[in-house]
Amino acid sequence: MVIDYRAYTFKPGTVSIFMEMFERVGLPVQNRILGRQTFLGIYRTEIGNVNEVIHLWQYMDANDRATKRALLYKDAEFMEYVGKARELIVRQDVRLLVAADFNPRLS
Repeated sequence: MVIDYRAYTFKPGTVSIFMEMFERVGLPVQNRILGRQTFLGIYRTEIGNVNEVIHLWQYMDANDRATKRALLYKDAEFMEYVGKARELIVRQDVRLLVAADFNPRLS
């Protein structure tokens, strides 16, 4: 299993706009295409960069991630959402994390 770590820094004052858009549009379309089990959570920064939001997604491996994300980018509803979200984003940091063998297993 791999974890897709996606940290986004937003223009000041736009995190709440993004979170509402993600909940209403972004997450439902991603659940439809990726499967509900893929989404692990979304987190706002409480201390530090308060304009940062972190998503965590789980995939079987890098190939599973690439295949599913390719389907996302073919979806018109997702691409419309991405276009609106990109207007709010200042910076992004995406990492593919590989779990240590002794980590607890996620469901």
